[in-house]
Amino acid sequence: MSVHIGAQPGEIAERVLLPGDPMRAKWIAETFLKDPVCYTEVRGMLGFTGTWQGERVSVQGSGMGMPSASIYSHELITEYGVKSLIRIGSCGALLDDLNLGDVIAAIGSATDSNMNRARFDGLIDYAPVADFGLLRTAVDVAERREVAMRVGPVLAADAFYTDRPDLFDTLADYGVLAVEMESAAIYTTAARFRAKALTILTVSDHIKRGEKMDSAQREQGFSNMVQIGLDTVIA
Repeated sequence: MSVHIGAQPGEIAERVLLPGDPMRAKWIAETFLKDPVCYTEVRGMLGFTGTWQGERVSVQGSGMGMPSASIYSHELITEYGVKSLIRIGSCGALLDDLNLGDVIAAIGSATDSNMNRARFDGLIDYAPVADFGLLRTAVDVAERREVAMRVGPVLAADAFYTDRPDLFDTLADYGVLAVEMESAAIYTTAARFRAKALTILTVSDHIKRGEKMDSAQREQGFSNMVQIGLDTVIA
């Protein structure tokens, strides 16, 4: 039983979806999984296990930001034997040819966080990347489901609000698709403990254009992302 999850041994599947929002975890479990059972309510960070297409899958809220995502990914892997993690969440698009509702798979995760610099004594800028097998599967699943999914790098930002929005233009110049807040930590933790990780995102906001999805758009758009994640994690 881990400190922040508190589940009993065997209650969590080896394959886990990681939404940041615990209420989104609840929505995913109740909407997509068969016979979901809640295994944790510690700190209000809900986790559920059920089945998808006959395969056992868990959905665990991971909180907002890299410190929180690091805690949950670390405990899931090291204390519950999780082998595959797929973060599913929202993001703010940076490129003009991305639109609200578009689905992104993050091949790599740039970050302004010092977490990884601290790991390597400030000597190396470690490059957190997705597991290629999961990424390749997700691309195939999206094609099969006729969902146009963009693959490219994202920024995992330490702060939601920034005094340097001009840096978004520079990031876009270098092909960074969008901004979110957890992927670099999850990729790094998975690499350290030999697990597989992938981040799949839905564009909920467009940073340059100031556009935002409404609640109905979020539910419909997130359904595509969730089903791609579920099909990928059980493949």
